[in-house]
Amino acid sequence: MMLSPACRDALSLWLASRKALNGSADLTVSAYRGDVADFIGFLSQHRGGPQGLGALSDVTLRDMRAWMASTRARGTGARSLARKLSAVKSFYRWLADREGFEPTAVLSARAPKFEKKLPRPLAPDAARAMIDSVELQAQDAWVAARDVAVVTVLYGCGLRISEALALTGADAPLPSVLRITGKGGKQRVVPVIAAARTACDSYIRLCPHPMTPGQPLFRGVRGGPLNPRAIQKAMQRARMQLGLPATATPHALRHSFATHLLSAGGDLRAIQELLGHASLSTTQAYTAVDTARLMEIYDRTHPRA
Repeated sequence: MMLSPACRDALSLWLASRKALNGSADLTVSAYRGDVADFIGFLSQHRGGPQGLGALSDVTLRDMRAWMASTRARGTGARSLARKLSAVKSFYRWLADREGFEPTAVLSARAPKFEKKLPRPLAPDAARAMIDSVELQAQDAWVAARDVAVVTVLYGCGLRISEALALTGADAPLPSVLRITGKGGKQRVVPVIAAARTACDSYIRLCPHPMTPGQPLFRGVRGGPLNPRAIQKAMQRARMQLGLPATATPHALRHSFATHLLSAGGDLRAIQELLGHASLSTTQAYTAVDTARLMEIYDRTHPRA
């Protein structure tokens, strides 16, 4: 990929500013780097030769359309292309302000339309069955207890799997509330239900590895940090036994937490805080899920003539 030294330096400075001002997570910064570098690399091939900062200021709407068409042709979906375009626009806003040029051509490029997917939560009885079935997937009692503890924390606290696996021995035994550091370094306070504390206590009693403050709470078989893939595999085996769809993943337990709270009359703003969503619109997706479920029930009980 042909990046001039000036472009490489500008990209690094922009990423550093994103991380400093917005608290962007490392994975997010890495994705931004790849998206913008791919765009500049395309321009190099499309125009012929490395692109300096001066050349970047001359990008036309035709160049933008050619890049988007090329990206789609490589099999990139509409949602992923929209994310890439958002990264490129963000970089250009920063670069235009720094270099003093007009970024209209880039900013006026329109992302392809795509239908936002609704969260796919489990029904309450399916969530409970999943927790019970996960316990049967491991031969070692302590591994079974660990897997039950992880999925109970995911469902009972609404955590992302990365957040659950970031807990350390300093968090044991689990308190009544946890301070969780989520995406972008944002912190939130999450209540811990009794079932999650009990499941973790059972796991800690059986775990053969010492629970020291600096070590992960949830351990792999050899004592290192637990790989999320182990939980994904345990849930995959459990959902096959239960006849649940492929959408019954660890993240679906977080969706289930939010949807079931909403169904029980939970306040949308409070659920937003518990999930750590920066925008209420993200949390509002769960109201659509709840409405869709109500309509399914209505259609079953009141079939059209």
